[in-house]
Amino acid sequence: MSGQQIRREETDLSIQSINHALNKLTSLHESLLTLSKEKTEIVKEGSVAKLQSLLIKEQKFVQAIEQAEWKRQQAVHAWAIQHHTDPDTVTITYILKNETDKTSGKELEQWSTRLTSTLAQLKQQEHLNRELVKQSLQFVELSLDMLNPTIQGMNYGDKRSSAVPVRSVFDSKA
Repeated sequence: MSGQQIRREETDLSIQSINHALNKLTSLHESLLTLSKEKTEIVKEGSVAKLQSLLIKEQKFVQAIEQAEWKRQQAVHAWAIQHHTDPDTVTITYILKNETDKTSGKELEQWSTRLTSTLAQLKQQEHLNRELVKQSLQFVELSLDMLNPTIQGMNYGDKRSSAVPVRSVFDSKA
């Protein structure tokens, strides 16, 4: 086996690792998007218990995404080292321009596009959820303000108005 053949196999493995990592990230983000859509319905229902349960599931996905992202970074780092490139400057576009295996490159481009699309949808869905929660909080605050009387509106205390001076029946200068 020649040195060039070994290098080619190592490159194939690192690009496959990147593709696998992007596949995993895409899958996790799509699942998170599904949860986000469920969250929208739960917020509309106003079910705090269901929302708490969903947030726990969501947190588990976030942790899994962090692990998958770490693996993606490691795969990109390995690819960059094999191609004598600074790992901190490597992007998907750079890899696509420099990848000799067009099949793996095409797969990489497809996963990257799908992940980008999923992230955009997730961002939009989470923006909607944030607005719904904000509106719900405003409604709760308004409801509480209407239920809680103000100090001036309470039935206890001095009922006389302080704007009209009260004159004593007795002359104080006498």
